[in-house]
Amino acid sequence: MWKMKEIPKKIIGFFQDLSSNDIGIDLGTATTLVYLKGEGIVLCEPSVVAVRRGTSQVLAVGDEAKRMLGRTPGNIIAIRPMRDGVITDFEITEAMLRKFIEKAQQIRPRRFRIRPRIVIAIPSGITEVERRAVRESAERAGARDVILIEEPVAAAIGVGLPIAEPIGNMIIDIGGGTTEIAVISLKGIVFSKSIRIGGDEMDEAVIEYLKKTYNLMVGERTAEDIKIKIGSAYPLEEELTLEVKGRDLISGLPKTVTITSEEIREALQEPLRAILEITKVSLERTPPELAADLIEHGIVMAGGGSLLKGLDKLISEETGLPVHIADDPTTAVANGTGKYLDEIRFLRDVAVPTKVEIRN
Repeated sequence: MWKMKEIPKKIIGFFQDLSSNDIGIDLGTATTLVYLKGEGIVLCEPSVVAVRRGTSQVLAVGDEAKRMLGRTPGNIIAIRPMRDGVITDFEITEAMLRKFIEKAQQIRPRRFRIRPRIVIAIPSGITEVERRAVRESAERAGARDVILIEEPVAAAIGVGLPIAEPIGNMIIDIGGGTTEIAVISLKGIVFSKSIRIGGDEMDEAVIEYLKKTYNLMVGERTAEDIKIKIGSAYPLEEELTLEVKGRDLISGLPKTVTITSEEIREALQEPLRAILEITKVSLERTPPELAADLIEHGIVMAGGGSLLKGLDKLISEETGLPVHIADDPTTAVANGTGKYLDEIRFLRDVAVPTKVEIRN
């Protein structure tokens, strides 16, 4: 039996162990990242699920499922249950979340376990119905409590912006399915704008360009690889070339072409124009005092899309403001959900962000 003086420590340790089960999730269109309280980011896998055709039987999730994209036999399909930052397949998203939660919890096995509290980052522009779908999917996947936080706020917290100060902080978060822009001051969103254009639309633009220019059909994975290797938003000091393999749309046979970074930059013009447009709109809607702060502090970019070569230079040239890319832009939102968990009492008390939904 416990000695009387040992009881408090054992009880405190028990409940601390349970609370450290809490999880933060960046539920992205392209990639899902999971933050485990006390451990940091423990999982970063594609938001892809492989199922048996005609059923809801899940065969693989994440990295294993993505390797199957475009390579599955007729009875297996690899799908993305998220599109433009929102759920398109409720049942498959639930199965994917459950698997990711299980993987995260295996990092720190326990004898006793309760269902975790989960903080999920969502696009600021989604509807109430879409928010409810995210919440219900997480609850069905095993969450005891679900807190929704807007992605630009999570990104701002994750990159360490001084959002508690009475100064203007502007962040651009370019994800796989959405681009989120927000001006934040005193822990609240002053103005935000969200469009359903991101890395996926850039990939589709590359696919369409190769179809029209070379009659070459390539898949999503190849288009993403092209974008990463030679894609750019601003002229490069030394332009790049790349050999691309695909299927000829006329003959139906395998075909190889050589493309240049100038061509891919041309292909990306439409999604880049859309991002520039909402950036300018956001600046126009920013109050003068906060706009003055931005001249000094500039704009911070996060999300995988911010890694497109020269995008920071393009936005800086178009806006006249300094633009900085976060040290680790792809993990900014996930780290923000983790910091929210660490400081949940403080953030809840001041209702940050203003549209976060909290269940007690």
